[in-house]
Amino acid sequence: MDLRRKVQRWVILIAVLLIILWSAIGTESDPRRLQDIGLTFKFIADKWFPPDWSTLKEAAGLGVLTAQIAIMGTFFAVVVALPLAFLAAWNTAPNLVVYNVMRTILSFIRSVPEIVWGLLFVPTLGLGPFAGVVAIFLHNVGVLGKLLSELVESAEQGQQEAVASTGAGWLLVILYGIIPQIIPNIFSHYFYRLEVGVRTSLILGFIGAGGIGNKLFIDFNLREYAAVSVDVLVIMILVLAVDYFGALIRSRVI
Repeated sequence: MDLRRKVQRWVILIAVLLIILWSAIGTESDPRRLQDIGLTFKFIADKWFPPDWSTLKEAAGLGVLTAQIAIMGTFFAVVVALPLAFLAAWNTAPNLVVYNVMRTILSFIRSVPEIVWGLLFVPTLGLGPFAGVVAIFLHNVGVLGKLLSELVESAEQGQQEAVASTGAGWLLVILYGIIPQIIPNIFSHYFYRLEVGVRTSLILGFIGAGGIGNKLFIDFNLREYAAVSVDVLVIMILVLAVDYFGALIRSRVI
């Protein structure tokens, strides 16, 4: 038995190494090509500095819009995903059919990238921030639905049994036996997805969803690199602010 396990481990190790080698060949990954990386730093030093501070006010305003897109898309997603998570968890789903159907729906929704959702809704919503909100919302429903369903499944049974022993029904067991246990992790997942949403809204800006991503795309295409440096600075501050605020909220809840 021990010999069989050793053989299996070697087979798995060799298979992983072959996959890595195959991927390296396919992507033309050659560390020797990084020997001229100094040219990148020279390009940044020559073209990006000094920054064009005259664009700071516009960049800051668009940075705020980017945060608003991420906040709204992620907030609506967690509101919808939370009840769906109970239908996608094996211990709270009404039956096996509902469980399998809901898991399939959530898998499909999160398999479609935000940028694809954004492009799909352009004919309906047009270009603008609301298309970005809807794109982030839909993808996050699938992601948060899965993550929260796993929290529901891992909730301790003792508290649920204590609530059920009072004669409480299915809904009350969820409200008082499960949700209090998972609230800290719900906040944790929400703020993580909010950080992801900020970065995603930058990409959505490339297709006209507005925000700092749209300005970054335009400035880069126009080779206004001094303005690009200001855009990147605003993006960095925005991501750090979301990360700090999320950590502050989690420290008060967890």
